[in-house]
Amino acid sequence: MSTIQAPFLAKFLVLSSVIAGAMMLSGCGKKPAETVTLNIGFQKYGLLPIIKAQGSLESALKEQGVTVKWVEFPAGPQLLEGLNVGSVVFGEAGEAPPIFAQAANSNLVYIANQPAAPLAEALIVQKESPIKSIQDLKGKRVVLNKGSNVHYLLLKLLEANKLTLQDIQVVYLPPSDARAAFERGAVDAWVIWDPFFAAAEHQIGARILATGQNLVSNHQFYLAERKFAEQNPEILKTLVNELNTTTQWVSQHQDEAAKLLEKPTGLSFDILKTSISRMGFGVQPISAEVTQEQQYVADAFYQQKLIPNKINIQAAILNQASK
Repeated sequence: MSTIQAPFLAKFLVLSSVIAGAMMLSGCGKKPAETVTLNIGFQKYGLLPIIKAQGSLESALKEQGVTVKWVEFPAGPQLLEGLNVGSVVFGEAGEAPPIFAQAANSNLVYIANQPAAPLAEALIVQKESPIKSIQDLKGKRVVLNKGSNVHYLLLKLLEANKLTLQDIQVVYLPPSDARAAFERGAVDAWVIWDPFFAAAEHQIGARILATGQNLVSNHQFYLAERKFAEQNPEILKTLVNELNTTTQWVSQHQDEAAKLLEKPTGLSFDILKTSISRMGFGVQPISAEVTQEQQYVADAFYQQKLIPNKINIQAAILNQASK
C-alpha cells in the first residue's frame, strides 16, 4: 500500500465508524415508518365536513401513522365515482348513490350508517297551494331528482295512497333547477331532502304535504373502497368511532354544529339548525335490518328500470366481503 493510500483509507474507516455509530444512536439506520394517506370524500353538508372543521380525525389517526386528505365532491354519485377510480377510499352518501354504483359493478363496500332520518325528506308544495293531500296530486306536476332517495319516497307515498307514477306528471330535475321551477310555479310539488328541504321552508315558506315518516328510512351510509376496507380494519374502526363520537356531539351541540356548516354550505344558521335537528344521530355498523331496508330500495329501483340489473346488497356489506 502506498503512503498516499494508507492515510486516506484510515480517515475513511474512522469517518464510516462515526457515521454508523450516529445512525445507531439516532435510529436513522432503521427503515422509516410508512405513512398512510387516507383520502376521504365529503360533501358540503353532513357529518364529515363537521369532522373536517374540528380536526378531530387527524388527531385520532396520528398514532396509526395515518394522515388525512379531504376531497370535496358536489354530490353522492360523483363521490362514489371517485371512490371507484381510487381518488378517495372512504366517503358518505345517501341510500340511492351506492345502489347505482353497485349496479355498475363498483368496488365499494358499506361500512356503517347513521340511524333512519325519515323527517329529513319530504314532498312539499307552495304555501298558498290548493293541494292538501297526496290524492290531490292526480294529474299534477311533481319534480324530483331522478334516482335519488326521494325517488323512493315518492314511490312509497303514491303506493300508500293507491296511486302510481302514471297518475302524476313527473319532472326530473336536480335540486337547484327543481327549486327554480318550484318557485316560479312551473311544477306543483317538489320531493326533496335536507338541507334543500329546510331552505325551501325558511326562504319561501314551502308547506309540507308529507314526510318520510312511517314510509322510508332515509339512511346516510359510510362507504369504502373494497380492498382498502379489507386491508385496514383498524383505520376503519377508528373512523367509525370518530364518526359516532362526533354525531353524539352534534346531537348535544346543534347550534355549534350549524355554525360550523354555515361557511361550507353558504346557508343560514336557522336553515342549518332545522336540517340538523332532523338528522339520525349515532353511527353504527350495518345491521341485517338496514341491509334489508336498502335491498327494498334497490328492488324498487330495479322494478322502475332505474338500474339495469337486480343487485344483492349483502354482497357489498363489509363483513360479507371480508369472509
